[in-house]
Amino acid sequence: MSHNLNYNSNTKAHSFFSVKEKAWHNLGKIIEHYPTSSEAIVYAGLNFEVEKRPLFTCDSENFAVFNDVETDEYMNSFEPNIIVPDFFSTMRTDTDEVLGLVGKDYQVVQNTEAFGFFDSIVGGGTGIKYETAGCLGRGQVIFITAKLPDFIRVGREDLIEQYLFLTSSHDGSGSISIAFTPVRICCANTLNAALKHNSGCIKIRHTASAADKLKQAQMMLGISNSLSIEMEAIYNRWSHVRISDPELKRLIQLAMVPNRETLEKLRNFQEDELSTQFNNIVENVYEYAMASPTQQMDTTRGTLFGAYNSVTGYFQNVRNYKDDESKFKSIMSGTALTRTQTAFDLCMDFTKTGASALN
Repeated sequence: MSHNLNYNSNTKAHSFFSVKEKAWHNLGKIIEHYPTSSEAIVYAGLNFEVEKRPLFTCDSENFAVFNDVETDEYMNSFEPNIIVPDFFSTMRTDTDEVLGLVGKDYQVVQNTEAFGFFDSIVGGGTGIKYETAGCLGRGQVIFITAKLPDFIRVGREDLIEQYLFLTSSHDGSGSISIAFTPVRICCANTLNAALKHNSGCIKIRHTASAADKLKQAQMMLGISNSLSIEMEAIYNRWSHVRISDPELKRLIQLAMVPNRETLEKLRNFQEDELSTQFNNIVENVYEYAMASPTQQMDTTRGTLFGAYNSVTGYFQNVRNYKDDESKFKSIMSGTALTRTQTAFDLCMDFTKTGASALN
């Protein structure tokens, strides 16, 4: 799997840091202490600024020559003749790399500002600690995870760490997103609890005012606290609900349905007509459910909590992604989030109606 971490040719280093534990790609800087925000920015290679610069056109004659000449000398002597209205490029000031194309209302959120959102809730003795950060591609996408001081406790020994996760883009591709999640980015934890139709995620537009951004960032801590209490109660209830192996297999099938056609075949028990690709995915999830060490605990073995954990664990630990950016998008807003939401809903229904919820 490609990591897609940014490599800074000036510093000769990948833009990523992690506290104590190496990520699977073994890249970036590993440190032994939890850093301050100013330290984390440097460790993660995020100590660069982004500028919004105007776009220009050139006439067809100059453009033809420009395409045939690749020297810096010609580029430095080139004179643009027409400014492009209402559109701008975003550029890193340290490498002069173009990150994206944006509109006139787009406001650049500097990396220091992104950490500032977290600092606004890290302060005041909350015990939140920066654990990973980095950027992807040429630096157009940044991410930060901060560890919360408390655990979600399922049973006596099954502890799930909690994190706030922030991602922002410099290319105009998306909002600033701050999410509550027990997933440690680039590590092998098991659950994604940004559930209930993204209620665990706040999205802030780049056109929002600084005051609005700060206000919404501060809201996230209260949301995460309430979600933590709610999820702990749900997971503990599920850990006492038994589910048979055939019921587990059925739940996985329904959770992993990619389209209406497949769902209709399952509802009509036409399993011989299911695609090989779909069956292979289901088998991979089922194998994880039966064999993973995290599935052999008292809270997960043969329980509804284990059934849910098998779906989320598959997306975290088994499924192959093109790169880290694809994994982030899938888990936070794409296929993985959709499938885990479906699994969550199925498990909730199972607690109310039992096996009939799977028909």
